[in-house]
Amino acid sequence: MNTESIVAAARASLAGTAPFPEIVAQLLAAGVEYYHVDYVGLQQTFYGPGGGTVVTPIPFENLPSVAAELDTAALRAAIVDSQRHGQKFRDFSRRAMAAGVQGYFAFLRGQRVTYWGRSGDQHTEWFPGAAPTQP
Repeated sequence: MNTESIVAAARASLAGTAPFPEIVAQLLAAGVEYYHVDYVGLQQTFYGPGGGTVVTPIPFENLPSVAAELDTAALRAAIVDSQRHGQKFRDFSRRAMAAGVQGYFAFLRGQRVTYWGRSGDQHTEWFPGAAPTQP
């Protein structure tokens, strides 16, 4: 994995200077298969196919505590605002945490994100234009 490219993509995401599809392309080119956003630990971990990892902080201040229950309607509204209106990652993070998201895995090759709450509740969201494969 290309650590320098991964860190640059993470910084661009945190700063809101690149849209999600561009970040995904950069991460894939750097050798990332999936990544984990941990709102409790305020860090992101990027994983490569050979078991390598790169960890970067989420240095946002004044984020809310993760709500006790996962509110999928509020989460979906935050996702839609990001996809359709270019909401920045910091604002998405604030809204996701208020909606009870403690973390998520973004599976780049699988084109989906699985969010989970404090009780283990989960919500999977497909990348725009992607869908589950039919058996």
